Amino acid sequence: MPEITKQHWYLYPMIFMFTVTTASVTVLLFYNWMLAVVGYVTLIVIGVVFFYARSNFQQELSQYITTLSHRVNRAGEEAVTNLPVGIVLYDQNFEIQWANPYIRDLLGEDYLGKSLSIISSDLPIYIEDKKTEHRLKLGDLEHYVYERPDERLLYFFDMTETIETKERYREEQTVIGFIYLDNYDDVTQTLDDEVTSSLRNKVVTMLNKWANEHDILLRSIDDDRFMAVFNHRALQEVETNRFQIVDDIREETSKDRVAITLSIGIGTGEKTLRDLGSLAQSSLDLALGRGGDQVAIKEKSGQVRFYGGKTNAVEKRTRVRARVISHALRDFVRESNQVIVMGHKTPDMDAIGASIGVLKVAEVNNKDAYIVLDPDQVSPDVQKLMDEVEHHEHLWSRFISPTEALEQLTKQTLLVVVDTHKPSLVIEPKLLDRVHRVVVLDHHRRGEEFIDNAALVYMEPYASSASELVTELLEYQPNKVKMESLEATAMLAGMMVDTKHFSIRTGSRTFDAASYLKANGADTTAVQLLLKEDLDNYIERSKIIGRATVYGSGMAIARGEEDRTYHPVLIAQAADTLLTMNDVKASFVISRRDDGRVSVSARSLGDINVQVIMEKLGGGGHLSNAAAQFDDLTIEQVEEQLKEAMDQSMGGQST
Repeated sequence: MPEITKQHWYLYPMIFMFTVTTASVTVLLFYNWMLAVVGYVTLIVIGVVFFYARSNFQQELSQYITTLSHRVNRAGEEAVTNLPVGIVLYDQNFEIQWANPYIRDLLGEDYLGKSLSIISSDLPIYIEDKKTEHRLKLGDLEHYVYERPDERLLYFFDMTETIETKERYREEQTVIGFIYLDNYDDVTQTLDDEVTSSLRNKVVTMLNKWANEHDILLRSIDDDRFMAVFNHRALQEVETNRFQIVDDIREETSKDRVAITLSIGIGTGEKTLRDLGSLAQSSLDLALGRGGDQVAIKEKSGQVRFYGGKTNAVEKRTRVRARVISHALRDFVRESNQVIVMGHKTPDMDAIGASIGVLKVAEVNNKDAYIVLDPDQVSPDVQKLMDEVEHHEHLWSRFISPTEALEQLTKQTLLVVVDTHKPSLVIEPKLLDRVHRVVVLDHHRRGEEFIDNAALVYMEPYASSASELVTELLEYQPNKVKMESLEATAMLAGMMVDTKHFSIRTGSRTFDAASYLKANGADTTAVQLLLKEDLDNYIERSKIIGRATVYGSGMAIARGEEDRTYHPVLIAQAADTLLTMNDVKASFVISRRDDGRVSVSARSLGDINVQVIMEKLGGGGHLSNAAAQFDDLTIEQVEEQLKEAMDQSMGGQST
């Protein structure tokens, strides 16, 4: 178009001349008709010349447009034919109507009239998902597929090189890890220097060999601490074998009867070394909070993966730490004008017992304290205890509803959460948002979900129960504690329920705490009465157990009836009972609850970590006591997911 305009520049002055002349001749007609006739003749000549010039211009313009259109069409055909982009047109039946040579070369066979599945079996599924962009592997090449649904058109872009570049970049990203020998101080304090040196050399040798195999830079920063720097490729390698080094060191050192366990915290995904270090330390804290002997990997997004955790936690908390926490709790209580104590939803005997213990801590420090309890969430086994509490005027006055707790909050209120550390599980989550200072006292292994900004956290997965932890805190209160029989009995009942009458998760400190409660009026006969079971409940539990089957090696699975609902306590009791059967190492009971959700209650003797199995299903808990809940699933579907999680975990106990 610009070339044509330049060639016919004369058209514009001619138009101007014709216009000016026409006006002049019209004016001249009034003064001299002869000159006007000459002017009209001139106008006719100019008009003829202009007509031929305009015709010539239009002809050349039409020829130019035709030539340009032909060139554009040829360029389009060239692009469609030779560009490394696949183009496919398909009909409403997902059959190929046309494809460019790129697709023809890729398929290497006749394709017209055949289903899109000839390209990839996943392609029709992707289209039905109504997503306009997909990633698809065709042969050895990675493609991004873009869809134009209205035209039933697909574009295939070869992104193999781009994806490989991204993968290489990801593989070379720096990863930082901290390695901690969990029980090194405890194990070596009774050994002489020669044995200690030999033991540490064995551990260091194994760690160095592991590091060399995976191209990891390993440096010792203390007798029981190491720092590892490596890349994401090496991380993928050690994840493939599920950090076998953790098991190897424990098993090798156990030959000397002084088994060393180690925990590893790894940070990945951050760009700066400072941020990676912070993630690694946070991961290590998480691994230790879950009992140690495991690996925690935390990414920038906050996602955490766990490996290990096969062994039961070894008791390593000290009375010094208990005394320090007890004094810290005392200070927090004294600085508050009141204390609110809250456990988890549908509290069990342990949560109620621990809450009463915290109530006594507040009382010996002359502060008002209240226990939050939702009357609609009291389970049948706890109801017996609450019936006794109702006859105790002072203690009953200390129990308030969630609504009452929210109404009487002040800026100086101290909130103490017992027997859980997950915000989603507490009786009233709003209390967490409205209270400035929160104390967490729990004996469960720490999970990803955790109460933010807690002023004081006392989490000991080595303890048998929350009641045991709180009993120790009571022992170290400066003022003498005066407990009434019902209060001490409730705390002892909490310990007995969580330890199955002192048969599991029981250490020397457990019996010390029980002895303290007994000395302060706990009535073991009353405990037995509180824990007595209803006959109908026993029959229902027996029916569930009767439907149990054994899956894998010593894992029993029982299912409730699909059209019936069961109380969580009944399900937990069924799982406990299954665990007493011969050759059963872990038990899982699946049932539908009153709220319509399907739940899984899991128990083990410690050989199998049911916590990591439940975490794969979105739940959590303790190594030998865990659970999970599901929405919009049938019992059969939950069982299938459970079996998949069990299969994965038995390969390495990871999550």
